[in-house]
Amino acid sequence: MGPVLRPRKALIVRLAEMVVLYFVVGGLGLLLEKRAGQIAPQGWEFYAITGTLFITLAFPGFIYRYLVRRRH
Repeated sequence: MGPVLRPRKALIVRLAEMVVLYFVVGGLGLLLEKRAGQIAPQGWEFYAITGTLFITLAFPGFIYRYLVRRRH
């Protein structure tokens, strides 16, 4: 049996996945904070920093997926 060709995802789909995962991880963090005690109020700065951190920490996966992994 030969290699299975999968259709490529569009950029908009990948960006939507990243946004959904950002909110899932944020929801888990909010749940943990709520269980630990009082939830601290957050401004726009908090979301700007966590968004850039999320993208920065996802970068190694991007490098592996597109630059390191060899296709056969």
